[in-house]
Amino acid sequence: MSAKVTAIIMSVALASAPAALALARPVAGHKPSGQAGAHVAGKAAPNKPGAKPPAAIANAYAALPAAERLAIQTNLAWIGAYDGLPSGDIDDRTIEAIKLFQTGHAGKDTGVLDEEQRARLAAAAAGPQQAVGWRMIEDPATGARFGLPEKLVAPAGAAPTGSRWSSGRGQIVIETFRLGEASLPVLFEQEKKTPKTRYAEASALTPDSFVISGTQRLKNVVIRADASGSEIRGITILYDQANKGAMMPAAIAMAASFQGFPDPNAGPLPGQRAAVAYGTAIVADRGGALIAPLQITSNCESITVPGFGHAARIAEDGANDLALLRLYGARNLAPAPLGGEAAQGDALTLIGIAAPAAQHGGNVVTHAAAHPDGQAVEPTPPLGFSGAAAVDAHGSFVGVVELKSQIVAGAGASDRQAVLISAATVRTFLTAHGITPAAGANAMDQSVVRVICVRK
Repeated sequence: MSAKVTAIIMSVALASAPAALALARPVAGHKPSGQAGAHVAGKAAPNKPGAKPPAAIANAYAALPAAERLAIQTNLAWIGAYDGLPSGDIDDRTIEAIKLFQTGHAGKDTGVLDEEQRARLAAAAAGPQQAVGWRMIEDPATGARFGLPEKLVAPAGAAPTGSRWSSGRGQIVIETFRLGEASLPVLFEQEKKTPKTRYAEASALTPDSFVISGTQRLKNVVIRADASGSEIRGITILYDQANKGAMMPAAIAMAASFQGFPDPNAGPLPGQRAAVAYGTAIVADRGGALIAPLQITSNCESITVPGFGHAARIAEDGANDLALLRLYGARNLAPAPLGGEAAQGDALTLIGIAAPAAQHGGNVVTHAAAHPDGQAVEPTPPLGFSGAAAVDAHGSFVGVVELKSQIVAGAGASDRQAVLISAATVRTFLTAHGITPAAGANAMDQSVVRVICVRK
């Protein structure tokens, strides 16, 4: 592996490290598995960011969300066009890579990717990702999230303090680790020279993360670790030089995507469902009818409304992602004013019950200011607001909020997007099931409840 690639690995991994985690206490004996280690040739320092691009180009990218800017850089790295620091800051090095991509796709090398070109770039990066079976996973042994090349490795049982994946003959070995009482600087020094056959050719340490790349016999190694409080979570990636064609970009991407301590409010990864999901439902009538998003109430062993008990799903609208729930025996429910005046203006208030993690275990009705952006709602409210009511400045019902997971192009990480199921769609659904939407002047705060879905 070249010195250039070593620099890419270091830059990518450190660029994605969490920014504000505390150091841990002294380490209590983590040892690598002793599998044949790694190879990263050349004693290179991490790449430094390039200069700032012209103001017009910088302004064009500043208008994009940070996740989209990071996705551009990550996708450029997947196709081999970018060897800089995927930090989301679009510098001259990124612009050069963008122009190279534009030229290669019969486009004008303006340095600014429009929406169509960003889609083409994501499609180009998808090929290398699909070739190795790239997918973001959550490791149950450590709680870390990272991308895994599933076509190259298979689960191989438990590691000493984490999980293990391996190719058929051990050409590729991936292990996670989790240490409850550890010092990041001490572990950093240990991992550079343990086992004795490991030679660290490049390494970098920050207050909350480190990355190491080097050689061990005839293999390549990349180690990434994150610290929070007294805990360290990390990953060790080992592969033969013969596998570097497929594993080199995958190792870079794994180090970049590794999140030792993912945001607890980030929600489940795409294609996965939380074992316990929290959402909001809106009271539709005094008899216990509730309206909620279909995805919150799907595949539940039980649906519970705190303070009222069990709820049953009695109808659904798959095309519009709506479900009708029934609380049997419920009393003193205040129907929401779903049949009021037409909404006015773009200023919205979202009324829901944020998940316990978002309100320190609480169960209170909360408000979030927002505005419509097409069908989407910005900014995205916290977890638990899937099913929240959106009202205008006069309190008129605008629609039901639904939180959806989406994939950030290139990086494979999940993000959340809020969309609005319109008031007209909700009213049509209720009317079709014999429920007349209430008018009146009830405060919406009195008409939203938390729903809890428990899955296998």
